[in-house]
Amino acid sequence: MERVVQFVGPRDVEIAEHESAPLPAGHLRVRTRYSGISAGTELTAYRGTNPYLTRTWDAEARIFRDGAAGITYPVVGWGYSEVGEVTEVSPELTDRPDMPAVGDLVWGIWGHRSEGIVPAERMAGHTLPPGLEPLAGAFARVGAIAYNAVLGAGINLGEDVAVFGQGVIGLLTTRLAQLSGARVTAVDALDVRLETARQYGAERTLNARTDDVAERIREATGGRGADAAIEISGVYPALHEALRSVAVDGRVVASGFYQGDGEGLRLGDEFHHNRVQLICSQIGGVPPHLAGRWTVERLQQTFLRLVAESKVDVKSLVSHVIPVSDVADAYRLLDERPHDALQMVLEF
Repeated sequence: MERVVQFVGPRDVEIAEHESAPLPAGHLRVRTRYSGISAGTELTAYRGTNPYLTRTWDAEARIFRDGAAGITYPVVGWGYSEVGEVTEVSPELTDRPDMPAVGDLVWGIWGHRSEGIVPAERMAGHTLPPGLEPLAGAFARVGAIAYNAVLGAGINLGEDVAVFGQGVIGLLTTRLAQLSGARVTAVDALDVRLETARQYGAERTLNARTDDVAERIREATGGRGADAAIEISGVYPALHEALRSVAVDGRVVASGFYQGDGEGLRLGDEFHHNRVQLICSQIGGVPPHLAGRWTVERLQQTFLRLVAESKVDVKSLVSHVIPVSDVADAYRLLDERPHDALQMVLEF
């Protein structure tokens, strides 16, 4: 039997069981070991705020249309950070050198389910690097999101960069920005996360609740402001403060998943007067000027290589490893007490 996590309504989670399906041609079957929970995107479906629940995404026109929901409850199998063991490979794939074999540990996206049936093109090159702990593979996608935002910021050696939000992806962003040569100011509303940000390479930390962030950043940069800012929390007031914090012609990368109307975001203020560049970073693609050399696949593979080379630590970000049977408690904790958790991982 296959077990699948599903949202049956806002803040209502259950585990459904289904008979395992036969393996179709061109696919692999993977038995899940770990599946990481996204505290951003997934909570929008858990809470009922995801735009797909009220509107339909027109993929051809690239626009949301009102009038009907694109997805409805139950929302099944969300999750995009899985690690597992290959248990079956479609026979015509066994001679492909880039294809994992039975028994290999692999990473990929197949959702919060006890086994995934995954198309071969999505698993090529997805064998875990030698020596990498299986749990680390659950960070391939979130690491790529952070990596993408850093590439979007166009960081040069010695520049000042502010990273707003120090959850899991924000901490990885801080580390990757520091590895890219930036002097990083980490911003968050929780002191415990700011302490962790220092360990991940932040030179300065600011508390969004108690510090005038933009003023402090300008003071630290001789009045100029940060060369770039990355907003990764998905909170509109944080995006506004990022816009306030950068220099004239500075760059702000918006990498959070913002919900609802932009309360707290005033585009007639610093954004307008300082000619700030506002760039969206979304993991569906890489910055256009890098598309000839970089892909989302390369982001993921490179990030895991950095982890395997001990340049990025992900193990200490795992605050909870929870049996999938307790999945409702995991989402409740992330929803109600986010200060008590970082990366939540389901164990199958």
